Amino acid sequence: MNTCQKFSILRSLNKKGKGYCVLLIVILAILLVIGMFLSTSIGSVKIPLSEIVTSIRSGDRTLKAYIIIMFVRIPRTLAAVLAGCALSVSGAVLQSVLNNSLASPNVIGVNSGAGLFTVLIAAFFPASLHLATPAAFAGALLAVFSVYFIARKTGASKTTIVLSGVAVSSFIGAITDTLLTLKPDTVFARTAFLIGGFSGITMEKIRFAGIWIVIAMVIAFLMSRDMNVLMLGDESARSLGLNTGRVRFVCMILSALLAGSAVSFAGQIGFVGLIVPHTARIFTGQDNRILLPVSALLGGIFVLMCDLLARILFAPFEIPAGIIMSFLGGPFFIYLLIKAKKGQQYD
Repeated sequence: MNTCQKFSILRSLNKKGKGYCVLLIVILAILLVIGMFLSTSIGSVKIPLSEIVTSIRSGDRTLKAYIIIMFVRIPRTLAAVLAGCALSVSGAVLQSVLNNSLASPNVIGVNSGAGLFTVLIAAFFPASLHLATPAAFAGALLAVFSVYFIARKTGASKTTIVLSGVAVSSFIGAITDTLLTLKPDTVFARTAFLIGGFSGITMEKIRFAGIWIVIAMVIAFLMSRDMNVLMLGDESARSLGLNTGRVRFVCMILSALLAGSAVSFAGQIGFVGLIVPHTARIFTGQDNRILLPVSALLGGIFVLMCDLLARILFAPFEIPAGIIMSFLGGPFFIYLLIKAKKGQQYD
């Protein structure tokens, strides 16, 4: 895609009026709130909305409904929303700064890197699990810059970035499997962590990570204009006065922080950062100023619904939410590869 075409794409984003964008965000916010209520209500024990409100207002810790809502459902719901927002925005940022619509945290190894460092903390420093989030961030950062370095050294085409990510992800995955095999008593449940899910989530597990997710998303939203300029290509962006190296570096750090924080409590959930930004672009186009907040809201809704399906599809048994996302994400990724090959967009 040449520079003129890119300018054309960015100009076309202005066709989405301010009223349309506000309405879209309001609708998605309402749907997210509805999804949160459904997530709090539905499970192995169904709790009517009226009972949810009554239990929370009463604050009676002896009520069964209050215990389920406050210590099981609400932490799980918040975890799903935070993970969905974080991974979706992380994917959208990666796709913008790498100029590659196939990029996502799990495809290029960011999730694997975060997972490896989280397992390292759990295996060797079980008394310091509060370090899981910074460790996951460090692992995600290592993975994303490893992929970027390899791609730059071998010719940074869009296909090369994806293939480098697959290679790095496979290598990191092998190390993680080795650790879990040698340290079978690691506090993380092997299957649940590698697949990803929200069973057993507590507020303590998400409090620290949640703060960093919110901070990183706010910074990403503030940098959305710079991301738009970066999409014009490095030469054009530099001619407009943008420090492309600094913007790309900061954005990749933000993406790693978002993905790493989510992996630290949700496990290696895949494909959220791929499916959601592509879906969001149907409604927003390429403009990151609206794409990022819409991706965040859609991500929260998507992960909530996947988690809800994981709870009710085989009730009273429950499957990890990551399985549902893999069922949806695998075919979606294949579709993108076929579409990319036909359009010669990523070679």
